[in-house]
Amino acid sequence: MQIQSRFCSHWLAALLISLTFWSGLPGSGHAQEELRIATSYKLMTLDPHYANLNENTSLLSHVYERLVYQDDRLDLKPGLAVSWRAVSDRQWEFKLRENVRFHDGSPLTADDVVYTIERIRDFLKSPSGGFRSYVTGIESVSAPDPLTVLIETDGAVPNLPLFFSSIFVMNRPAKGFETTEDLNAGHPPNGTGPYRFESWSSGESLRLARNDDYWDGKPAWSKVTFRVIENPAARVAALSTGEVDVADAIPARDVASLKERGARVASVGAARVNFVQFDVARDTLPGVTDKSGEPIANPFKNPLVRRALTLATDRGILVDKILAGYGTAAAQFFPNGLPGTSAKLLPEAPNYDEAKMLLAKAGFPDGFNLVLAGPASRYPGDAESLQAVAQSWARIGVNAQPAAAPFSVFNTKRAAGDYGVWYGGTSGEAVDIILHTLLASPDPERGTGALNFGKYRNEAFDAMLARAESIAVGPERNAALAQATELVMADQPIIPLYHFHHIVGYGSRIGSYVLHPRGWTTAMQTLPAME
Repeated sequence: MQIQSRFCSHWLAALLISLTFWSGLPGSGHAQEELRIATSYKLMTLDPHYANLNENTSLLSHVYERLVYQDDRLDLKPGLAVSWRAVSDRQWEFKLRENVRFHDGSPLTADDVVYTIERIRDFLKSPSGGFRSYVTGIESVSAPDPLTVLIETDGAVPNLPLFFSSIFVMNRPAKGFETTEDLNAGHPPNGTGPYRFESWSSGESLRLARNDDYWDGKPAWSKVTFRVIENPAARVAALSTGEVDVADAIPARDVASLKERGARVASVGAARVNFVQFDVARDTLPGVTDKSGEPIANPFKNPLVRRALTLATDRGILVDKILAGYGTAAAQFFPNGLPGTSAKLLPEAPNYDEAKMLLAKAGFPDGFNLVLAGPASRYPGDAESLQAVAQSWARIGVNAQPAAAPFSVFNTKRAAGDYGVWYGGTSGEAVDIILHTLLASPDPERGTGALNFGKYRNEAFDAMLARAESIAVGPERNAALAQATELVMADQPIIPLYHFHHIVGYGSRIGSYVLHPRGWTTAMQTLPAME
């Protein structure tokens, strides 16, 4: 859920004050040669609308752009749209930037935006819903003139500009809609972004070339190569030996040794949450048994069990030991203080005695067995977090067997229902986006619950969230979102664990790296060292 290719961080404000957008840094007079990046992000598709995952949106943001983008405080700024306004409760007008061209030389027009919305809403069939939830409320979209987009919604959608900070604009082809298969088969992606697509080897590399005709000035690097290195130790080694200039998702434990070897490190708190999620819908669950190994009724249907496991989770160990301080214990979806968060929701210290009492009250005085699934090398400290959570739960008689798998395997199995409880993570443009996709009742027609793999349903929460989403962006909306979050977290459908810090290392060829709380890895964030 995602980015436009420009922002600046507070601590670099002085350095960047004379520059309008970071995507053009440092300007044509300082264009450098190849930038080599080791990334944990494995680009899964060249279709910018197929999967709403950070790896796709991060890497494809070099090629494609959005109407709106978010700065480092998650505020909305002009992108391909220079302005937008609500004409009425059900109508929005977006004005496009002049003199923007796609990589094939064709001009950006309002008709391309119409095509983009219609492709997502009417044509594309993504297993996880993709970006459809962002456009389900759009009744019609039209182009009164080449630089004006008029959108009619089926009700009030006060947050529509925020939705467009997630959607890449594609060029309308001569006829029909481009398929995902065509794009993945080598049909060159055609965007307006600062870099042109050169080649892609799934799971291995992505190669890009500078777009010399980019509307915001010549990009910094003539070539960009992303090497997919999923193993954190291998990314650290590649940076240490000078094989790459930048390495993302650096483990906190490796920060000190990298600095000793001359590398520099940048970090920022993540606008995201990592959590444990329960399947609360099925009557029995895979991997969940009594102590003798016999299947039992789904214990996670009982909120007392969910509460017990929450009280038996030691977030302090996760943050202080596993993340080495590069993280913040979580009780909700964004770090406290960001828009839509609640000041009342604070992380709790573990209380094993109370947790045992709750388990006994729920009918499990001796606990039970379970498999705790999760991805490996997807998030900082993920495999170690599985182990730490399992050790905490063992103190109340819940024997958890950690089962880490590569993210592609984990993601497929989770969607197929192979897990009863799992560790995961998600990010979003705003708190309501996460609430909408992670905890709202699954409803394909409304586009809610795309990541609600636990099939949690709470009608009171759904109503509170819908009310919050009907309010214009501002303090009243933020307060309503905080109240909805308080209500749903009292039911504990997930256990928030932590907000990790994004950590990026970079070598001597790099002057600085501009981090963003959404955690994207792009060439546009990378400033060359001045010779």
